[in-house]
Amino acid sequence: MGSSLTRLCRASDVPEGGVVQVSPPGLDAQFAVYKLDGQYYASDDLCTHGMVSLAGGDVIDGEIVCPLHGGAFDIRTGKATEVPCRTSLKVYKVHMDGEELFADLN
Repeated sequence: MGSSLTRLCRASDVPEGGVVQVSPPGLDAQFAVYKLDGQYYASDDLCTHGMVSLAGGDVIDGEIVCPLHGGAFDIRTGKATEVPCRTSLKVYKVHMDGEELFADLN
């Protein structure tokens, strides 16, 4: 594991086809961690349109649907896929070490 990686959560904390919000110690930000088809993904948790937590939304067909206005983002790429969202979401590569999930959040 590289020194620039930040621990997100345990892999078992993230349900298949679901999302959880994480707040790593020492960072003033929240992140959304997803599990799709056995793979883990992470993004900023704040919707780029409505300033609301995406972790409160639904995961549907590989997208996270914002609970405020129904916009959506591709979980794998961060691309905005449904209006009113137009600005892509920042995504982070997730690394697994044992049962722990890490990402370079810088």
